[in-house]
Amino acid sequence: MAVIIAIANQKGGVGKTTTSVNLAASLAVAEQKTLLIDMDPQGNACSGVGIDVNHPEYTVYDVLMNAELSAKKAVVKTQIPQLDLIPANSDLIGAEIELVGEYDREKKLKHKLLPLAADYDYIIIDCPPSLGLLTVNSLVAAATVIVPLQCEYYAMEGLSRLTQTIGLIKKELNIELEIEGIVLTMFDRRNNLSHQVSDEVRLHFKEQVFNTVIPRNVRLSESPSFGMPVLMYDIGSSGAKAYLELAQELMQRNTHHG
Repeated sequence: MAVIIAIANQKGGVGKTTTSVNLAASLAVAEQKTLLIDMDPQGNACSGVGIDVNHPEYTVYDVLMNAELSAKKAVVKTQIPQLDLIPANSDLIGAEIELVGEYDREKKLKHKLLPLAADYDYIIIDCPPSLGLLTVNSLVAAATVIVPLQCEYYAMEGLSRLTQTIGLIKKELNIELEIEGIVLTMFDRRNNLSHQVSDEVRLHFKEQVFNTVIPRNVRLSESPSFGMPVLMYDIGSSGAKAYLELAQELMQRNTHHG
């Protein structure tokens, strides 16, 4: 059965999609059958794995809004053998509004993913940068949350709001939900502030913080424009190595849990 993980932070620009794409790709090359779900209307996770967002037959919008459509129908293969994707595009903006009147609106994604769980080892959900219904659906469907946290001045502020939201969802809609871990992103080892944020986060959240730290890395920022995860673009880069390490750390955690 798949471990379903939401990658969430309501703050934009913290490395959510970068983490979703590269973690999913790293799990796939470690022989884990992985499904990446793009829940962001911008569709950046799709382009990050080289899938054209303009012409998919079905997207996650169709999966959420069409009760008859199985999620399996929307799955597309990527260029990485063990990695599949459910794409998103700007249609998804409408779902946020259209879902409001729907019965059981927070659980749409959860119900649709149940039949898929047996086909994968990991399902990674790339959440949009907000705490609206798309993120809520992702958190209700997930077993755990990974929070990418940028090593910068206001990092901790958004984190407390997110942990409150996760707490609420756990209480009301998904009692299983746990924080899998916080992953520090855009870490610049020459920068004092990066070290201060890292120390502060580790002090507050202790072993919830992954040991692996994602560095600020040019290759990581370049790879999406070539439509590939960083490990296909430059496997020797510090960014690729960091995400491969993160995947190993995640897999170890899950063998301990399981």
